[in-house]
Amino acid sequence: MKATLSRSLSVGLLVTGTILGPATTAQATPAQSGPVNAVQSAPTDAGKRVLAHDYQRQPNSYFCAPAATRIALSTQGKILSQQQVANKLGTTKAGTSSANETTRVLNDVTGGGYETTEINGPTAQAQQVAKLRADVVEAIDAKRGVVANITGTAVDTEGAAHTYPEGHYLTIIGYRNGGETLQIADPYARDGHYWMSDQKVADWVAERGYSS
Repeated sequence: MKATLSRSLSVGLLVTGTILGPATTAQATPAQSGPVNAVQSAPTDAGKRVLAHDYQRQPNSYFCAPAATRIALSTQGKILSQQQVANKLGTTKAGTSSANETTRVLNDVTGGGYETTEINGPTAQAQQVAKLRADVVEAIDAKRGVVANITGTAVDTEGAAHTYPEGHYLTIIGYRNGGETLQIADPYARDGHYWMSDQKVADWVAERGYSS
């Protein structure tokens, strides 16, 4: 299968760090398996679809990429430990370098199909939001969880703010309203799952990238 590809919308270097003091999320606790969400065979709620996945919280501040990548792999029935994924990613206490690494490992374990998309600038442009929406819908329809490398603060559909000033990785495991609203499986958040608009997710990814 093809190796990791890059389909950048603009040129730039992705960087990431460890999580330091998220404003509205709980501190990481030892990894715990959560309930597996079932794929809806007959999508409702304006095309709602959520992939079956095995959720675990990250055990420390720097395992967000291994945890998020592991959740994405589980949507295709690939169940690895977070440590196994961390070893493949080259994760250290400084974190995981970029979305290119998550794309590489996702392709290595699943046999291919993932590409990296970068979004530069402080906010996403309209065409970049549209591309993210289309990429997520395509990936979810193919039963591939999407891993996003984000930074800063974004507010979900319930009005809760999620703040990661030093960067973070999370998994997109569903969509509704044609992809205008995305479901996040966040390995560091207090409740684990929440919905967020495609615009806010794209702005969150800005200056970094995602694997889809």
